[in-house]
Amino acid sequence: MGKLGEKIQDKRVLALIGRMLRARVVMPDGPSVATEEGPPQGGPLSPLLSNVVLNELDWELERRGLRFARYADDCNIFVASPRAGLRVMEKISQFLGKRRRRSVNTEKSAVRKPHQVHFLGFRFSRNREKGWLVYLSHKAKDRIQDRLKEMTPRTWGQSLAMCLKGRNTYIQGWGVSFRICDEEGARSWKQIDAHVRRRIRAIAIRPQKRPRLLFRHLVRTGASASTAAKTAWSSRGIWHKSARFGTQEAYGWAWFKDHLKSLIDEWAKHNLPVLPAASEPQLTFAF
Repeated sequence: MGKLGEKIQDKRVLALIGRMLRARVVMPDGPSVATEEGPPQGGPLSPLLSNVVLNELDWELERRGLRFARYADDCNIFVASPRAGLRVMEKISQFLGKRRRRSVNTEKSAVRKPHQVHFLGFRFSRNREKGWLVYLSHKAKDRIQDRLKEMTPRTWGQSLAMCLKGRNTYIQGWGVSFRICDEEGARSWKQIDAHVRRRIRAIAIRPQKRPRLLFRHLVRTGASASTAAKTAWSSRGIWHKSARFGTQEAYGWAWFKDHLKSLIDEWAKHNLPVLPAASEPQLTFAF
């Protein structure tokens, strides 16, 4: 608040920020908890005040000639060797402790190689032929898999259209956030797409409880009579039937192309080059 008071003259704004800092936080299970220090995590005020408090850290890193990337209170500093990393970490920790009265999180802070760093949902790897590559971090990948699993439960009680609508909105926003991943890093997304398509097929055929009803449904959707019969009268459960040829034939690539967005398609939308129009030919001259 003292740092904000150096720039903000309107006391009403300072009072509003003070009330936001002292506001109680409602936990997921119901009760509210008072915050004793700092803004509530996940709130819009947290990254804003982090930039205010750590603004001098940016100046100090620039003065030392260090290369760094910082977002709110998450900062990565790049040096040439592990020994230099230990030295810089000690000096910067002392700077934050003396100048800003802030302690460094020793559990999350460490000197690591670039491929071991997870920053804003990304991790990095170096290839001798392609140079540096950008991948999803393991936490981000687990998070999207868990989220998509929650959005496509086996006991879905609403219409299939509602399930597809919610997932399409989530995938579209997710693709924009992680579009900077390289092609090699996005290759594993195909497995996530395939798993979600199977979950959608299971949701689609679950209401057809009896074999004859499932047979009619599959034939009506586009499957042949022979494959639909083998799927409908199988003795296995819904999850097994969702991977059989009859279900895959009824809900194939063409159906999903019209109804469901995929992670890999959203990535390609932002990364694949746009071909020139037919009216604007591209000429190449070789000598």
